[in-house]
Amino acid sequence: MAYDTNNIFAKILRGEIPCTKLYEDDLTLAFMDIMPQTDGHALVIPKEPATTLFELSDEAAAACMATVRRIGNAQKKGLGAEGIVLMQLNGPEAGQTVPHFHIHVIPGSIADLRKPHAAVMADRAHLLGLAEKITAALG
Repeated sequence: MAYDTNNIFAKILRGEIPCTKLYEDDLTLAFMDIMPQTDGHALVIPKEPATTLFELSDEAAAACMATVRRIGNAQKKGLGAEGIVLMQLNGPEAGQTVPHFHIHVIPGSIADLRKPHAAVMADRAHLLGLAEKITAALG
């Protein structure tokens, strides 16, 4: 499948659409999911254009995992999360809704994922408050 340069995450990377940024480096961006399944639900994306894991370079994949670890540790510290669920879907048949590789970093447990994926928009003020706690914990 050809990469769609007009997907929402590509637009976020180009600065055309805002996001609640948690962390950014040369290869990755982490931000709050605006339709979270739990409080503190974050997304980590590569800056490299790739739809699925299988199209992603080894360098970008490794960078994403390093950022996932950083965000997960900050969620544990800043939100008091005891567990972190990682979810990564490849292709629409697997439930992927945005055609840009991304990893969900979700504080809590699998039992906490009662809300359907990408179903309910978060309250902006609440989302910003959670983001502040996570970014403060990044140090």
